[in-house]
Amino acid sequence: MSQRKKAVSASQNKTQRRSQATLNEDEEEASFSQVTSSQVQRARENFTSDQLDRKVAEVVQFILIKDQKKIPIRRADIGKHVIKDYKLLYTDIMNRVCRTFEQVFGLKLVETDPKNHIYILINKLDPIQGEPVRMRPVTPKKGLLFVILSVIFMKGGVIKENLVWNTLKKLRVDPGEKHDEFGDVKKVVTDEFVRQKYLEYVKIPHTEPVEFEFRWGLRAEKEVSKLKMLEFVGELFEQDPQSWTQQFREASTQSTVDTSSQRTSS
Repeated sequence: MSQRKKAVSASQNKTQRRSQATLNEDEEEASFSQVTSSQVQRARENFTSDQLDRKVAEVVQFILIKDQKKIPIRRADIGKHVIKDYKLLYTDIMNRVCRTFEQVFGLKLVETDPKNHIYILINKLDPIQGEPVRMRPVTPKKGLLFVILSVIFMKGGVIKENLVWNTLKKLRVDPGEKHDEFGDVKKVVTDEFVRQKYLEYVKIPHTEPVEFEFRWGLRAEKEVSKLKMLEFVGELFEQDPQSWTQQFREASTQSTVDTSSQRTSS
């Protein structure tokens, strides 16, 4: 075959592959728009809450990786590479993904192209009226800290380190692996956050092998509103914050003390 014929053939093959890719994307998009409410309801019954939690975490991780390269995120790619068999629950999952980005990472997922369904992540830097800026993590690292503080608070103020690592793994943040955003996760948590007095990392006496536990540090006690944190957890689980009686009592006590201190200082 002559060089010219080879070039023409290669060009035709490339055009065919591009056309096939476009066709596949169109089919992918069509699968999202042809969903009925009865299909959604049946799908909700087919998956457990743990399965949905894992899928939400996978989507969050996929978007974070894409965002690191500042690559716009397409709905078709989310469906193809992450959502997969959960397409009927795409809206449910994405609502939870958006909530996670806003409340945990201080980021907002914005649809820049509604026609082609393309998203980007932006920082939520503008404070919400009436909400303390200190309660709004504006960096992923602060979001990581906020997750850990939330778990400690909800578990009674002190937890073994294994519970922290297992919680982070559910969010696809493995302390045993180098993370693209945080680097050495275990070092960030047990060294940086401890040095900053956000966390206490204490050896448990008489344990073999040696075990450690986490508590809130002095800076966290001073800077973080437990009442706001409980409201945040309540939103995530769609429950009234007062349903956690012990935590609500503790948070309300802290809020009262803080208010009294502010009046005294003024």
